[in-house]
Amino acid sequence: MRDEECVKFLQWALPHLHMRWPGFRRVYAQVCKRLHRRIKQLGVDGVSGYRNYLEKHSDEWQILDALCRVTISRFYRDKQMFAFLEYEVLPDLAQRAVARGDDCLKVWSVGGGSGEEPYTLAIIWKLMLQERFPDLRLQIIATDADPNMIQRCQAACYDYGSVKNLPERWREKVFNRQDEQYCLKLEYQDDVQFMVQDVRQDFSGAISAEKFDLVLCRNLVFTYFDEPLQHQTFERILRVLRKGGTLVIGIHEELPENVIVVRVWSERLRIFEKI
Repeated sequence: MRDEECVKFLQWALPHLHMRWPGFRRVYAQVCKRLHRRIKQLGVDGVSGYRNYLEKHSDEWQILDALCRVTISRFYRDKQMFAFLEYEVLPDLAQRAVARGDDCLKVWSVGGGSGEEPYTLAIIWKLMLQERFPDLRLQIIATDADPNMIQRCQAACYDYGSVKNLPERWREKVFNRQDEQYCLKLEYQDDVQFMVQDVRQDFSGAISAEKFDLVLCRNLVFTYFDEPLQHQTFERILRVLRKGGTLVIGIHEELPENVIVVRVWSERLRIFEKI
């Protein structure tokens, strides 16, 4: 399957899934490899045959949707953003929580992938902030639509490429080496709970019942979803974000137009406060 065939197919198919091609422009090769395997598995005649198959088998759209999930993640991705969380956002939110009399700071990692993002937060809290707030614990709920990703999160073992951005002293302290793998020590997993949850669907269970102090929704909703779905998802997220809580999106992302319910905390790092 040639690149141009795959691109043309994605430009046709993505709107049917309420996703947009510009978000996939730099990462489409990952999706095309999966698509090629699926076409071979079905035994259809190339991209045109698969398009015909989709038109005749409506349940195949759900499979295609899963093929279009982009999984690019690593610990401490966007170092400046995590540093800003460490020195500015988390201490501020922690002080507010203590002032309210809360004993728990609640965080939601949307599209947590293989667990690198929520575990990075847990490491920062344990190593850099826990002593400052000894009566406050961190509770992170990390969600992903892919059950296979949740299994990888719970295994908590990674190759060097996933952990290389962490400061060396942190790597040595928080991981056990097993062959070529870096396996996160249990005490850094305790604060993180993983759940299968598609952010496009109505929230249920622990998500719907919470008011989060911090929501990280990076490189997902505002990259891959079309504009109407961005608005719908953004409104759902706001409902579970505490007043005064913080929303972090990807550094190359933009919020939907005409948003007046958040103020900019850091324009460069795409960090906002709910007002």
